[in-house]
Amino acid sequence: MSKPKLLTISGSLRKGSFNRMLLAEAVKAFGEADVTSADLNLPLYDGDLEDANGVPQSVQTLAEQIKNADALVLSSPEYNKGITGVLKNALDWVSRVGGMPFKGKPTAVMSANAGRTGGETGQFMVLSCLTPLQAQIIAGPLLCVAGAGNEFDEAGNLTNDHYLKVLRGKMEALRAAI
Repeated sequence: MSKPKLLTISGSLRKGSFNRMLLAEAVKAFGEADVTSADLNLPLYDGDLEDANGVPQSVQTLAEQIKNADALVLSSPEYNKGITGVLKNALDWVSRVGGMPFKGKPTAVMSANAGRTGGETGQFMVLSCLTPLQAQIIAGPLLCVAGAGNEFDEAGNLTNDHYLKVLRGKMEALRAAI
């Protein structure tokens, strides 16, 4: 059997974001896979833009990546107790593409945030937004890395044994769902 195709999606555009670090740790915990990182640097959803020009190529590329992946790992910070605009915009755009790319796609969701709750409220909103897209959400304990600035070392490795244990469990469940 060929290596599974894993798509990572960060709700933060920052290259050095805690969520990109968490995704890197998820990839390590998942094990052997062909990994692609989604680019959410998309135009803002605008129905007039869509009517005039159709769905942008960057959105079509993202939708194809989702469709072609065997599984998804999504990690996003919480902004002002909610989902990031970048991630919400991407989900809105992808919902406009035919074929429901997320439908039945095994998806692990997690978050890392500087605050005390680790992005829990934002993560609940992400899960809520994925529901109408019909993603197959990997159940289990939430992975919300709180005080993220203290949980990664200088090389970007997650250092907290509890978080690592939860992450490994999520990745094992994700691999099993494929």
